[in-house]
Amino acid sequence: MAAARPTARSKDIVLERRKIEALIAEGRKVIIVEGKVLKVDAWLPYHPGGDKAILHMVGRDATNEVKAFHSAETQQMMLRYQIGKVDGQWIDYLPPIQGGKFRQDNGEPAQSNTPAAESDDESTLTESSQESSPLFEPAHGSTMRRRFGSSSALSESSSTSVESLALDGSEEKVIPKSAADERTQRELQHDLETFPKLDSATQGRIIQLYQQLDQRLRDEGLYDCNYKAYAREIARYTALAIVSLFCLRQGWYVASATFLGALWHQLVFTVHDAGHMGITHDFQTDSLIGIFVANWIGGLSCCWWKRNHNVHHIVTNSAEHDPDIQHMPFFAITHRFFDGLTSSYYDRVMTFDAVAKVTLKYQHYLYYPILALGRFNLYALSWQYILLGQGPRKGPAAWHRWLELAGQIFFWYWFGYLVVYKSIPTNGERFAFVMISHAVTMLVHVQITLSHFAMSTADLGVKESFPQRMLRTTMDVQCPEWLDFFHGGLQFQAVHHLFPRMPRHNLRAAQKHVMQFCDEVGIPYTVYGFVEGNGKVIGRLSEIAQQARILAECQRSMTVQDVFESH
Repeated sequence: MAAARPTARSKDIVLERRKIEALIAEGRKVIIVEGKVLKVDAWLPYHPGGDKAILHMVGRDATNEVKAFHSAETQQMMLRYQIGKVDGQWIDYLPPIQGGKFRQDNGEPAQSNTPAAESDDESTLTESSQESSPLFEPAHGSTMRRRFGSSSALSESSSTSVESLALDGSEEKVIPKSAADERTQRELQHDLETFPKLDSATQGRIIQLYQQLDQRLRDEGLYDCNYKAYAREIARYTALAIVSLFCLRQGWYVASATFLGALWHQLVFTVHDAGHMGITHDFQTDSLIGIFVANWIGGLSCCWWKRNHNVHHIVTNSAEHDPDIQHMPFFAITHRFFDGLTSSYYDRVMTFDAVAKVTLKYQHYLYYPILALGRFNLYALSWQYILLGQGPRKGPAAWHRWLELAGQIFFWYWFGYLVVYKSIPTNGERFAFVMISHAVTMLVHVQITLSHFAMSTADLGVKESFPQRMLRTTMDVQCPEWLDFFHGGLQFQAVHHLFPRMPRHNLRAAQKHVMQFCDEVGIPYTVYGFVEGNGKVIGRLSEIAQQARILAECQRSMTVQDVFESH
């Protein structure tokens, strides 16, 4: 029997916190948006961005995330799932997917759905909830500490998870869950000293000014797509395709492969805009653009990318939850990966196994070679997403799966059969063509990892506001304006994470406003040149590689000692 649709009267009912907790304990997916309580269970199989993005918002005030990622029409549609409202300021819970526990109506604890839950004691059940950030009260901001090429700015990036106590509004005490880990404590302390305090007044002021900034950027027209810029983009794409085809006809296979790889590299930027509805701002139109470009021309699933990318935007640089930094056994950007973390996105344990013990020791050397092969991994993930039906099977995005499947077949026909097999005479030249064209696309993988690999991986808890987390975990890349086409807007990742639906051609104009915002609220704004930023990433990978080498040596020594003692 279908569930009864909430009536206008029922939507006005004030729900007690205890009632909402009990609903979540029963497995209901409840989020708070602008004081409204939404039970979105029925929307999970329909959500074009995937269910994981919603699960990370359960029990939390999702106002800022919802506004950042959804159109006004979608936000209005969400109201059909409203079951009541809350009275006063909402205090966030830790979502079940992140290890939060909740009590049922009878007072019995309901187990978390992830291994991250620590215990069943009363403190865990009641104090896993934490003050939400959007409390609009004025507070004095700290002095600005901008990171322009500072050598010490990223030297102590954090990689831990914390709990905030003292929910009565007093000064909170933040403690690491692994108190015995000296490195974790040191890295955590660095973030706590560098960024604004986590009290509700400070974070509330950040939210208030962030929302004012968002409205100011809208008023200035920076959410409007620059279609003249896209006309230049299309001209560039067409030129690359024509030159690649001409070289192929002439038998200049290396040149043809290079220009084809450059075309794929440039097209990713358009897919990125379309996936965020940053071109026409219409869901179906932008989805069609993204699917056509990604699948039919590039052989990659746009819908897989959206599912992955939305989670990345919500839990940026979280070792346990962000799929964009979960690359075991090839890369680890925090020592916590050595402990066998469980990925909530992939639903598996990322083990420090025999392969990882070898590869991680040399990850700073393998960084560029592995990224040169990254597109092959994206092919596999795309086919897995489509064939296993990991996307929505109902609702407005259900048919996208079949359009993507058709696009994949078309891509492998024109690229695999017509270009590689029919147009290139020898297997050796075919192999070289494929490898060169794919290696050129490494540049986009470098750009994506550059913005996050050297940044903080700390989870400061649900008390941290959305804009602070985005700026704490994301780096911008400085480049001259004439080179923007090369980076495709991805060099403004910090700005993009604050305003994901803003068209990329407007991000440079928005950057100066973000800098002013950072000055006002006291959040360091991190920006490096492309070469220096790469150095920071390699430095981070080298540091973790050294730790992996030491750990592997210790484990081998202990094994040898156990063998001798047993004899």
